[in-house]
Amino acid sequence: MKKHYKIQVSGRVQGVGYRAFVKKQAEALDLRGIVKNEEKGGVYVEVEGLPNILEEFLNLCRKGPELSRVDKLVYEPGILKNYTFFEITY
Repeated sequence: MKKHYKIQVSGRVQGVGYRAFVKKQAEALDLRGIVKNEEKGGVYVEVEGLPNILEEFLNLCRKGPELSRVDKLVYEPGILKNYTFFEITY
């Protein structure tokens, strides 16, 4: 059964390709959702998929791309929105 997670990431995650990294990982894992920058310097993600795949995705998000530094990642379950693809939003 699919789940929905709302994820907030803080650290050096803007201007380092973090959103593109998240999108690439989500698409490789066949997940759906969105990723966007937050005004205060973090990144916000909504993602939907199977629980075991979401755990793998969270681990990848904790690592991030080479130039990033993830200081904190928090997530909580949300209501399914049935996204049809994964996109970077603004």
